[in-house]
Amino acid sequence: MKWKRPLAILGLVIILAIYVIAIVSTFFHSPDSKNWLMAAIFSSVVIPVFFYAAGLVCRVIKPDMDDRDSDEKNGRT
Repeated sequence: MKWKRPLAILGLVIILAIYVIAIVSTFFHSPDSKNWLMAAIFSSVVIPVFFYAAGLVCRVIKPDMDDRDSDEKNGRT
């Protein structure tokens, strides 16, 4: 699966960007700094769960060819 690594990197970049925004907003004493921190914590949980769920859906909708090949070798069709 060639798309797993780029999606993982994209998720990591998004989470890190939100954390950087939260830290920078606290230095400037922004009134929204608490909201940015809460968004960063929320994103730390939701983004990985979303990518995991998307991977599961893709695996169910379109199984890998390796699974089919191993089933044929074992006599299953």
